[in-house]
Amino acid sequence: MLLRFEREVFMKSFIACPVQTAVDTIGGKWKILIIYHLLDGVKRFGEMKKLIPGITQKMLTQQLRELEADGIVHRRVYAQVPPKVEYSITELGKKLEKIFAMLCEWSGEFQSRKG
Repeated sequence: MLLRFEREVFMKSFIACPVQTAVDTIGGKWKILIIYHLLDGVKRFGEMKKLIPGITQKMLTQQLRELEADGIVHRRVYAQVPPKVEYSITELGKKLEKIFAMLCEWSGEFQSRKG
């Protein structure tokens, strides 16, 4: 059993881990899919909803807001009626493209091993 001090040291080092920061930022069920589709080009909200089966409007809104706050997604609002909003990937988000390519490659290998 870890002593309180040891547990605090462990948690501080775990939180400081760069991998944990990445997982906290882009992890979860929906963010990776959102980023994946935006790497393919600018999308409107309705397009994103259709591309990601099972995501609710509320969850898509929440995830897009979090990605925007983290500087990965850009939201552009057009001053027109009806309102038009487009989402795109930022320069910071584009840096994830190589990582996503490696994840796709790894996933293919993993799936073939699983049978």
